[in-house]
Amino acid sequence: MPPPGRAAGRAAWIGRCRRQAAVADMLSALLAGGVAFGLRFGEIDAETRPYAVLSGVLPLLWIGAASLSQAYDPRVFGGGVEEFRRVARCGCAAVAAVALAVFLTGADLDRGYVLIALPLATLLALCARYGLRRRLYRRRARTGEGMRRTVAVGHPPAVTELIRRLRRERHHGLEVVAVCLPTQAAPGETRIEGVPVLGDVTDVPLVVEQAGAEVVAVLACPELDGGAIRRLAWRLEHCQAELMVAPALLDAAGPRTVIRPVAGLPLLRVERPRLAGANRLLKDAFDRVVAALALLVLAPLLVVIAVAVRASGPGPVLTRRQRVGRDGRVFTLLRFRTVRQDTGPGADGQPGDGPGPAAAADPGARITPLGARLRRHSLDELPQFLNVLRGDMSLVGPRAPLPGEVARYGDDVRRRLLIRPGMTGLWQVAGNSALSWEELVSLDLRYVENWSLMLDLQILWKTWTAVVLGGSARNG
Repeated sequence: MPPPGRAAGRAAWIGRCRRQAAVADMLSALLAGGVAFGLRFGEIDAETRPYAVLSGVLPLLWIGAASLSQAYDPRVFGGGVEEFRRVARCGCAAVAAVALAVFLTGADLDRGYVLIALPLATLLALCARYGLRRRLYRRRARTGEGMRRTVAVGHPPAVTELIRRLRRERHHGLEVVAVCLPTQAAPGETRIEGVPVLGDVTDVPLVVEQAGAEVVAVLACPELDGGAIRRLAWRLEHCQAELMVAPALLDAAGPRTVIRPVAGLPLLRVERPRLAGANRLLKDAFDRVVAALALLVLAPLLVVIAVAVRASGPGPVLTRRQRVGRDGRVFTLLRFRTVRQDTGPGADGQPGDGPGPAAAADPGARITPLGARLRRHSLDELPQFLNVLRGDMSLVGPRAPLPGEVARYGDDVRRRLLIRPGMTGLWQVAGNSALSWEELVSLDLRYVENWSLMLDLQILWKTWTAVVLGGSARNG
């Protein structure tokens, strides 16, 4: 079990997160009730007094509904979309409960008030939870607050990859503090990425207690079949440690995987990638509509930037570079010029595609002062909306590679070309400049394998946040 001091710190963190979430939900419901009352009635009198009382009671009702939806479960704080799904489910349940109560009691409840108050409470609660999550991410990055001590179980390469990912993406809240390996995997191995190896797969419960761990992450490991994992789960019950099992198909995750019981066996069904047919038409239509609207809204800003680039020195307003798009088709990528004209070949400062086969050094002092400001907020990439409108690119997708780089691709990497390259993507929100070539390719392939419109929306939102904060990665 965790040492008393660490357990007390964990309990205090969980309590603080729950209180903050509850206060955020109450304030959201109170504000939504007040707005709905003001819009529908405006003032308190004998007829509207019950709705004023209802607006005051709504926060308590919301807390109850959120508790029933398990929206205060500490396991969902700061991890994935499950927290937001539970808050949204709370809002849907509240609407359904009100509708049922009105039907059963025959109460004459103002529909306009309900249709404003409950959806608005849901929206505000979601925004508040998002704000709390961003705050938690910052605290995890700075102080390590709320990190869950984890024991990794698996072969050295898989464990190494897990440790590196969790160190790079601390917002997941998992910190590997101990490793257990199959007995024959690495005789004499004592540390992996600086993390001590404390035993083999039979020692996991003992290692959990010794390390004060709260999570056991079992990676793809032939030595651990279904029966072995079931017995491990039984042995971990007294430790109160959560068991996480990673399937062998790590990149085919999310909506493509469904567990189906067949002949008493829980089989993991992996659906085909959503790359063609109606899904491709939906993505293309979404991209072009959003690009057209963006160009319309941003037209004044584009004119101002174009004039400023022209005045910053000799050279064209736009740079044009050859990139490879879907199915290997070459197209011309547009970008505002950000470097001096006299820099020779590769004057856009981005001849490569990150740390890959054709990567180039950073242009450094060649960037103009205006170019540095444009790059900080990715404003030099705004002309790529024209590429999206023309069908050369997507809003979200893999990075746009150079022709010379594509010529070196193996069969696996060429799968990136099944989808149009994007203005942004998983590679950008993960921090393009901080990733190795293998990691960048892995992110691109993961996107291709798991594309969905919801994933595009999530990446666009994260990109917008990064751009506003000035910390976006560069698009190759």
